[in-house]
Amino acid sequence: MVEAMMQTSARKTGDFNLAMRRTTKGIKRHWQLYLVLLIPIAYLILFKYVPLWGAQIAFKDYTFAKGISGSPWVGVKHFTRFIQSPQFSRLLLNTLGLSLYNTFLGAIPPIILAIALNYARWKMWGKTVQMATYLPYFISTVLVVGILTQILSLNGPINALIKSAGGEAFHFMGSPKAFKTIYVLSDIWKSAGYNAVVYLAALSAVSPELHEAAIVDGANIWQRIRHIDIPHILPTMIILLILACGRIMNMGADKILLMQNQMNMQTSDIIATYVYRIGIEGMQYSYSTAIGLFQSIVSFIMLFLVNSVARRVGETSLW
Repeated sequence: MVEAMMQTSARKTGDFNLAMRRTTKGIKRHWQLYLVLLIPIAYLILFKYVPLWGAQIAFKDYTFAKGISGSPWVGVKHFTRFIQSPQFSRLLLNTLGLSLYNTFLGAIPPIILAIALNYARWKMWGKTVQMATYLPYFISTVLVVGILTQILSLNGPINALIKSAGGEAFHFMGSPKAFKTIYVLSDIWKSAGYNAVVYLAALSAVSPELHEAAIVDGANIWQRIRHIDIPHILPTMIILLILACGRIMNMGADKILLMQNQMNMQTSDIIATYVYRIGIEGMQYSYSTAIGLFQSIVSFIMLFLVNSVARRVGETSLW
């Protein structure tokens, strides 16, 4: 029995040494690729893992004088303070409402655009449209908001058309009801062409023989889209939806801060903008860190739940 265990152990050690030699040999052979790989690894370590050390101030009363290690522990005091605050329900509803609105409405145009480009008979026309819809992605958020402000201002072209039709000028950027729609539509305009590239890649993998067989059977273009294209891009749609649900609480505050004003604060104020105000402007670092950690925890739970549902309902999931 002892001899058998020793033989098993020796065999495992030998297999491990063999695997290490093969790995070392592979690294020496392809050292250029591993050198390039060090760049994203260094980025993850420096900007994703190292800052986790500072996340502990969410459980402390942090001050500059005492530092991270010297500040006293207070447990979940800051989390409780945020959940019990009068702003909690409003911030949570605004964040979820805007994020869900943007996620589900923004998922449709890239799919339609990708399918339309895939069926474009004149390839030059398709390439031109793809480039025109892709270019807005490279426009900075500051410039996009500046364009919106000029177009939707009281003296802008939209209100000029409304006045010429006999209506009254409408303050779009100051309207709480119009804020979410303006945000989502401008985001669709900016990112639809970029997101369509993913679906175009999935559609390019569809075998032409399937379309040829469908045409022989008398299927029209709508039937081909429904029974061939949609099933092939459905796994991609599910994966992107799962990833979007994981970011549902972590919306970027840059665009919202640029569009935000006192008149639309009722619907434009989300958790990210609140963290900016109390963290950067109010210098309440422990409290703002606790809120940020709360966002990350909720996002992880959402990601896990949506992935579990996708795995049970279908065969596509992240893990």
